Amino acid sequence: MTTEERGTGSAGVALEAVGLTKEFKGFVAVNNVSLKVEKGTIHALIGPNGAGKTTCFNLLTKFLQPTRGKITYAGRDITRLAPAEIARLGMVRSFQISAVFADLTVLQNVRIALQRTRGESYDFWRSEKNLTRFDDEARSYVAEVGLSEFLNHRAAELSYGRKRALEIATTLALDPKMLLLDEPMAGMAQEDVERISTLIRRIGETRTILMVEHNLSVVADLSDRITVLARGEILAEGNYAEISKNPEVIDAYIGAGHE
Repeated sequence: MTTEERGTGSAGVALEAVGLTKEFKGFVAVNNVSLKVEKGTIHALIGPNGAGKTTCFNLLTKFLQPTRGKITYAGRDITRLAPAEIARLGMVRSFQISAVFADLTVLQNVRIALQRTRGESYDFWRSEKNLTRFDDEARSYVAEVGLSEFLNHRAAELSYGRKRALEIATTLALDPKMLLLDEPMAGMAQEDVERISTLIRRIGETRTILMVEHNLSVVADLSDRITVLARGEILAEGNYAEISKNPEVIDAYIGAGHE
């Protein structure tokens, strides 16, 4: 679905980086990167191995501090904020804040995330009666990611793709306005890729998403806009039709065997 079809083309900027640079002892991993993620869109960050996309993603999600540059979220300067601080502002990185506890059920995992959003600690020793007040809301997030039939299954019993869906459910329980997904399809079988793609598309109808992803068919299917990195710099930006025809992108990325 295009940005125009989603009706979000003039909704404003959710996340913006200006002149983002990261040096490691003289090595420039990310060099003067500037990009904008529009509200209500799915924006992909791609590039060949060594392009600097992981470093860039870690800078945007505040797991690294930039050497130079500025990052704003919803118009607020977050350049020096910690990940926990930006999570409280509504920008949440999935698959790291949303840890899954293997020995707990699907319901219990989401319930724990809800405890956190209510300012409560992860108190496993609390009475079951005290915790069940979160059950209805937890069930709604479980349903949103298509795991209702696995509600009482231990997380360890789930397939890899369904564990990823559970991680997204625990992230959604944090009530984010923007999700940042780090290679959500990594290591998945094709049937799981299709399931999680459908899930991301549905979530993207009401939230902004930035994702790093290697699977170009997924990028083509989901993304409103794509930023291509190479050697730590932006090589190209646009929709899939535009970047897939760009000679520099074909030479540096698509032509390098990334199908």
